[in-house]
Amino acid sequence: MPTLRITAGEVTVSAQLNDSPTARLLWDALPIDGKANRWGDEIYFSIPVDADEESDARAAVEVGEIAFWPPGNAFCIFWGPTPASRGDQPMAASPVNVLGKIDGDATQFGRVASGARVRLERGE
Repeated sequence: MPTLRITAGEVTVSAQLNDSPTARLLWDALPIDGKANRWGDEIYFSIPVDADEESDARAAVEVGEIAFWPPGNAFCIFWGPTPASRGDQPMAASPVNVLGKIDGDATQFGRVASGARVRLERGE
């Protein structure tokens, strides 16, 4: 699996991408820079990838999963409840294409404010 390096504000982590069509589109578009938007315990931002909802898209995601939200062409990082959640499980606003998972502690993203610079690039 390819490794994605995510830097958001002062937080830098790696993530393992899956082999989905949308993950391959993301990989081909790297590097990508954006500005973080916070929605509960989620960061999202628009990226230059255009993909439809995949057959296994879902709104309920796990802590540490990264995903693509087709309606907003947005990359998403989930580490806790969002305004759509019931309980502690992260919940996207609508189904997302899961791209992979953060290596390690995704809750570090709680230190990233809206407007912070985010960079996605190929890892080592």
